[in-house]
Amino acid sequence: MNSGSFFIDVDSFCRCKKGQPACGDFFLSKRFPNEGRLVATLSDGLGSGVKANILAIMTATMATRFISAERDVVRSAETIMDALPVCAVRKISYSTFSIVDAYDSGAATVVEEGNPEFLLFRDGKEVAVEKESLVSSKYPDRKMKVAKFQLQTGDRIVLCSDGVTQAGLGNDRWKLGWRRNGLVQFAISELQKNPEISSRALSRKIVDEATRKEPGVVANDDISAAVFYFRKPRKLLFWTGPPFSSERDREIAERFANFPGKKAISGGTTANIAARELRREISMKPCEKFARSCVPLASTMNGVDLITEGVLTLGKTIEYLVDDSRPAEPDAASELADLLLDADEIETMVGTRVNEAHFDPSLPTRLDFRRNLIDKLVKTLRDKYLKSVNVVYV
Repeated sequence: MNSGSFFIDVDSFCRCKKGQPACGDFFLSKRFPNEGRLVATLSDGLGSGVKANILAIMTATMATRFISAERDVVRSAETIMDALPVCAVRKISYSTFSIVDAYDSGAATVVEEGNPEFLLFRDGKEVAVEKESLVSSKYPDRKMKVAKFQLQTGDRIVLCSDGVTQAGLGNDRWKLGWRRNGLVQFAISELQKNPEISSRALSRKIVDEATRKEPGVVANDDISAAVFYFRKPRKLLFWTGPPFSSERDREIAERFANFPGKKAISGGTTANIAARELRREISMKPCEKFARSCVPLASTMNGVDLITEGVLTLGKTIEYLVDDSRPAEPDAASELADLLLDADEIETMVGTRVNEAHFDPSLPTRLDFRRNLIDKLVKTLRDKYLKSVNVVYV
């Protein structure tokens, strides 16, 4: 049963068709924090490559905007079709879409046209959802389906393009493609293995598995999946930099220790303050795992999930997040990036005590490197990964 407010963990993954410079599928999501609302669209443009990419981007952008403004669904679809450019070869303009409009309260609406039908999983099983059919008189071939339902804690919605359900089409083992049923069984298997798997991980696993069905294990169509996970928010407290006044060291350390969630520290001075005030020891992590990394080693402390060096590691963490990349072998920065992405609500405590090592006296205006890095980190987490981030300067 619904046990209170949700956090909507959402992520997507797309693999571009082999040989194409752009993906013909596009996923767009937007949060409305004041409304406790998330609107997202997965669109599949006609064909593949740049033209399909343009169709998909236009469709997803307009659909997300119209649904956010609570415009009529049929009129919105007609407006989208009127606006799409016509293919010079096929003489038609076409882009399928799936839209999710969900609230933290659990109220959800899914509108879909042309894409494979969305999946709803609850307690490790697929749940059937009643749908209403809508038809545009202007575009009678555009038949939309609308589903309205109440989500429960742990529910997942899965969207995909036909590159997933048609994966492997025509080969000896998958003559009719992977199909919807294959996707259902795979998703159930993954949920059984890891009931708390993130949307990020599950969307990637779906696309990877679909790709494995393809001849030569390469994408012969654009392959995309988007996952929505409705759950209680996962909280993280990230502390970097000593407090402005050393008299507050104990207060801030105790606030850190009492936080009800995961905890991470960036910076040697900050870690030493925590160790001293909380009377705990810092231990270096085994170095074999990070032997090839230029990032300083991570450390551990009782009650702290991760301790890293400061500015250098923060910079590398931001690079991994911006590029959505990871090193071949994990390092402290990739561990920090994964810890941040696994959290839904991130409380960031930034110490404001001056660290002269971060200044260049030759510059006319001295810049606080840590604060600049935190600003970029917060912007990336909010804009790219839709995380809820609160920054407190101490």
